[in-house]
Amino acid sequence: MRCSGKAGTRRWAAGLRRAALVGAVLGGSLTAPRAEPLRPLTVVGDTIPQSLTGEPGDPQRGRPVVTSRELGNCLLCHRMPLPEERFQGDLGPDLTGVAGRLSAAQIRLRIVDESRLNPATIMPPYYRVDGLRRVLAAYRDAPVLTAEQVEDAVALLSTFR
Repeated sequence: MRCSGKAGTRRWAAGLRRAALVGAVLGGSLTAPRAEPLRPLTVVGDTIPQSLTGEPGDPQRGRPVVTSRELGNCLLCHRMPLPEERFQGDLGPDLTGVAGRLSAAQIRLRIVDESRLNPATIMPPYYRVDGLRRVLAAYRDAPVLTAEQVEDAVALLSTFR
């Protein structure tokens, strides 16, 4: 790829960051996936209105899901109101106050598969297995997070008012 001038250099650097991000998220920083079939879900507009488990998640269990570099790895891209967590990202939106901007149902869809809303997103789908390309063999046919982990992450993010 040939880049010239400041704009070309910025595009090239942004492409490198995206490639590094996708490689870090999908290539080696996550734990082995769980062999669990996906639970049925219904998308309504920009939401998944119903819990994937039929139960509300637990924000205390959600904290390690979003902060752990081995699970959701959300801190790689997002800043959160968790000052004790070091090295928070700035590639994705700041999640401080996300519960004031989005409902739990909207947050759920974004975790499950942000590409349903934004096809150009660099955020990986955390609860989808079909239609993915260039996925390591160990991660094929298994979601990154379980339904329970998605709900726990939704519960935590829903406390960020």
